Amino acid sequence: MERNMNILAISGSLRKQSANTMLMQAMIELAPATLNFQVYDQLNDLPHFNPDFDVDDGPVSVQHFRTQLKQADGVLICTPEYGNGIPGVLKNALDWIVSSGEWVNKPTVVIAASPSPLGGNQAHTSILLTLNMINAHILDDASFTIPYITMKINKQGAITDPDTKKALQNSLLRLAGVCST
Repeated sequence: MERNMNILAISGSLRKQSANTMLMQAMIELAPATLNFQVYDQLNDLPHFNPDFDVDDGPVSVQHFRTQLKQADGVLICTPEYGNGIPGVLKNALDWIVSSGEWVNKPTVVIAASPSPLGGNQAHTSILLTLNMINAHILDDASFTIPYITMKINKQGAITDPDTKKALQNSLLRLAGVCST
């Protein structure tokens, strides 16, 4: 019998009607039953990273984030692109993990989606640099960008493009496969 894997899901956007948050939720619904998701929606609660505050266990909100990462078998990130990079709140969260090690060898899928024809490729490249530096296990064959996201997901958060839906399902199957080994 397959064991269930705990996946921490993170949207890089704070916007209530974010296409990336809807995409993350749609992926959770598409996921195999062996993946149990916990959504981390407290990026806005993390203080600005300051190494002077990263002593002992760090601030309470940082401790909470680190605990959720430690308990996760894998991570799913859906992020928009802001100013040719990842949103500051997401980069800030990653900065809090640089020296603590909770993300080391953790299977990670990164989806960058944008309404632009470039699909958030700069954000995707940027976040992969940071995740590789902290030794996350990036599933390259399951991580990708989605251009024109607003034409592929409706206002209710359902994936309307069959090719995108299939790619997302394959990504989740790959994550489940790696987390189960």
